[in-house]
Amino acid sequence: MYHCLYADESYNKGKEIFIGEGNCSTCHSLSDVGSNAQIGPNLNDIKPDIMRVMMAVKNGIGVMPAYDGILSQSEIEAVSLYVSESAIK
Repeated sequence: MYHCLYADESYNKGKEIFIGEGNCSTCHSLSDVGSNAQIGPNLNDIKPDIMRVMMAVKNGIGVMPAYDGILSQSEIEAVSLYVSESAIK
């Protein structure tokens, strides 16, 4: 995990978005937040890198809607950082 203050703040904000306004935990399994949904890919299994997450969140993929315009660019970056870092634990 990153150890600078900005990265920690961004990581924590990303976790909040994953659980809250991003509604990610409704469809995705991720051990760090205890979600066990089975609609979208299990993030623990695929361990996506930050760019893969960012593209999926921004543009949508499959049944997942695009969040560009729903989340700000900084929110997309934060949730992408969070998912990519927490999925590798």
